[in-house]
Amino acid sequence: QLQLVESGGGLVQAGGSLRLSCAASGRTFTNYAMAWFRQAPGKEREFVASINRRGDITNYADSVKGRFTISRDNAKNTLYLQMNSLKPEDTAVYHCAAHYSVTPYYTPRPDTPGDEYVYWGQGTQVTVSS
Repeated sequence: QLQLVESGGGLVQAGGSLRLSCAASGRTFTNYAMAWFRQAPGKEREFVASINRRGDITNYADSVKGRFTISRDNAKNTLYLQMNSLKPEDTAVYHCAAHYSVTPYYTPRPDTPGDEYVYWGQGTQVTVSS
């Protein structure tokens, strides 16, 4: 099993920045493409960004393009999400998720079904005040 633990959430003013981390342990981190999702109260879970095994191909939701950057450090078994120019509508619990990937090029799309992700973290709360 791949254990995923998110950290880095908190309260920030609109326009501010946060960097989320997702530490992986257990199975081989580099066997998995990774993604960030978020879920706001009363709303469905939403895709935020994804990255391939090697860390050189990414996808983003339109709502975060140009503001958020997903990256990974395979030597540290850690996934990151740098969030800049935060808006109140970014308020949500952010989860990282792992998608088993046979090839190093595969990068989950925004419409990739959630049940294709085999491991999920518990989440970290991000609150953006106006």
